[in-house]
Amino acid sequence: MRQDARLRPEKPTEPEPLDYEIIEQLFFAYRDFTGDPDVILEKRGFGRAHHRVLHFVDREPGMTVADLLDTLNITKQSLARVLKQLIDGHYIQQVAGPEDRRQRKLYTTREGKTLARALAAPQSRRIAEALARAGPGARETVIRFLTAMRNHDEA
Repeated sequence: MRQDARLRPEKPTEPEPLDYEIIEQLFFAYRDFTGDPDVILEKRGFGRAHHRVLHFVDREPGMTVADLLDTLNITKQSLARVLKQLIDGHYIQQVAGPEDRRQRKLYTTREGKTLARALAAPQSRRIAEALARAGPGARETVIRFLTAMRNHDEA
């Protein structure tokens, strides 16, 4: 007797293999990559959010608050406290836009540039050492890999 297809139990599917080795390596790499700057930030009472803001403002002088919100993919409320602390600490300067005075353009001050570079230096050294150990062509491969890891609408 033929059984109705709707009543047959579904054939179990194999679950996707989980790449625990790479997942764990990413966890450990992130921990160590952020650990060096964390020590510098802690001395100033800052955290990783301050680091991200300082990094992107230093890399793109004159970016607007709206640009920064888009880059970091955070809310205005999340940014407000961190940005205020960086401005009050004289690490970032806020300037009204030339055409639209409501627009706020952001720049790192001399002290902000110094801190941004002090935070990036140990990270850059760590990257250079890892790329040297990984061998020829590693930088391009890593860039492709990390770009592919990002959400496609951001990459």
